[in-house]
Amino acid sequence: MTSAANAAKQGVAQHIMLCGPAADMALKDAPVTATAPQPPRDMSPQGLMRKIMAGPNNLVEVCAIYLPGKGADQSVLIEGVGVANPQSMAAAMVAANARITSY
Repeated sequence: MTSAANAAKQGVAQHIMLCGPAADMALKDAPVTATAPQPPRDMSPQGLMRKIMAGPNNLVEVCAIYLPGKGADQSVLIEGVGVANPQSMAAAMVAANARITSY
């Protein structure tokens, strides 16, 4: 999230897809590992993600299989987090101007 936040500050739109345990930070009832303040700035991963989401043209989604795997629906996600459409995400990933960073 730190790298994505810094890229967003530099004007690069962020389209973040959270998969597996990383997607837990998008939960309303997220685990403490996602909500506890982290040094050196006392910002939680979820807090930093929310800050990124507040910027223009930034998008955060969970992967399409995350919620079914948890037996949950989109109502468990914080406001503003969506569910990635596999076809749309694949098209974005193979676009000629795509920049992909994996953490």
